[in-house]
Amino acid sequence: MMDLDFLERLIKALDQSSVDSLEIERGGTRVRLSKTPAQTAMSVPMPNQMYAPAPAALAPAPAAAPVANEVAVAAATPTSNLLDITSPMVGTFYSGPAADAPPYADVGTRVKAGDTLCIIEAMKLMNELECEVKGTIVEICVENAQPVEYGQLLFRVDPT
Repeated sequence: MMDLDFLERLIKALDQSSVDSLEIERGGTRVRLSKTPAQTAMSVPMPNQMYAPAPAALAPAPAAAPVANEVAVAAATPTSNLLDITSPMVGTFYSGPAADAPPYADVGTRVKAGDTLCIIEAMKLMNELECEVKGTIVEICVENAQPVEYGQLLFRVDPT
C-alpha cells in the first residue's frame, strides 16, 4: 500500500516534469497519474451506414417466438381503417426475389391472403413473408435491403 506522502511527491514530480503520464506499482497497488485526461472512445456512425429506426415505444415481449412465415397485422390507428403489417423477425428486408427482379408488392398492388409481400433475410436464411389479409398496399415503410427490427412497420394495407 502506498502512503499519502509518497503520492503527493509523485504528483509534484509529475507536475514539474515534462512527462505526461506515469504509472507505478508498489506493494500490490497500481497508480496511474496523467496530466491530460484520458481519451474516451466515441462511436460515430459512418455516413453510408444504414440503421433501422428506433422503436417509438417498447412493446411487451411476445409470449412465444414468432413463426417465420407469419406477419403480424394490427389496426394502424383507431380512426383509420388501414392495417399495419410488421416484421416478425430481425433481419434484412428485400422487396423482391433478386436485385434485378421486380418487387413482390408496390404501392397500389392488390394482395390477398397467401401472397408473398417481401423476403426477410435472417442468418443467411431467406424467409418469404406472406400476406394474411386482402386489400391494397397503400404504403411501404422500408427501403429495399434495409435492416429491420422485430415488430417494425413494413406495409400499410387498405382492407377495402
